[in-house]
Amino acid sequence: MVFGQVVIGPPGSGKTTYCNGMSQFLRLIGRKVAVINMDPANDSLPYECAVNIEDLIKLSDVMAEHSLGPNGGLVYCMDYLEKNIDWLESKLKPLLKDHYLLFDFPGQVELFFLHENAKGVIMKLVKKLNLRLTAVHLVDAHLCSDPGKYVSALLLSLSTMLHMELPHVNVLSKIDLIESYGKLAFNLDFYTDVQDLNYLQHHLGQDPRYAKYRKLTKELCEVIDNYGLVNFSTLDIQDKESVGTLVKLIDKSNGYIFAGIDASAVEFSKIAVGAVDWDYYRVAAVQEKYMKDEDEDFDDK
Repeated sequence: MVFGQVVIGPPGSGKTTYCNGMSQFLRLIGRKVAVINMDPANDSLPYECAVNIEDLIKLSDVMAEHSLGPNGGLVYCMDYLEKNIDWLESKLKPLLKDHYLLFDFPGQVELFFLHENAKGVIMKLVKKLNLRLTAVHLVDAHLCSDPGKYVSALLLSLSTMLHMELPHVNVLSKIDLIESYGKLAFNLDFYTDVQDLNYLQHHLGQDPRYAKYRKLTKELCEVIDNYGLVNFSTLDIQDKESVGTLVKLIDKSNGYIFAGIDASAVEFSKIAVGAVDWDYYRVAAVQEKYMKDEDEDFDDK
């Protein structure tokens, strides 16, 4: 049985940086890691790539040959990969004995909540190669500073969870930059736990951009609340404790931690992360580390 992660998320959410940092962390704790580039437009990779989809198909070639834009070209590339899944299987088979897999997918979000081809590729790999994968969905943490964008991120996360049908971990990436675009209206745990979204209504009503869509936004928030599926972990990819916490959560979701594999790595993860599960106190510690208190601002003056 082979374990790994399917790394997805909107453009700019830090997927490639995540794969680079995560692969380094996992190697440090004793795992053999293979990163698979699934983005046919990503020609500048910071990590050593074990399998590269560009060896099969390139977005630039598709756009030129078929007169497609980047979005249509990416859909074509995923469809082509699904039809030529034997190529990917043959590339992955030498890695199945002892490697942990990281799949770095492109940032076109429609591939993961609307189209079937990317899901088809993953499901075929899961069935044929007996993979145990977790979808790691990255969302830029600074979206929390804008209530409207935060609701959009929640909808995207929920739609992706329902569509992908994999164990799923939503992550607020770049947590160290969370207040780079403004102060948060609530404590961080409100955004990570996705608490009662009715509290956002007042802040949405204050913004003229969202005022006329107040009723629509209310209905969308009710849909998210009714499902009750979405919550977030936080990540600073340069902080080993933050990465370790996320690794522990992912290992639980795909069953790695229960498989008796790499006991030393699991033990290291427990030491680095601690025995307490993700809870209010941990989120509070993250908030204290990365978010400036208003009282501190006042003192600075």
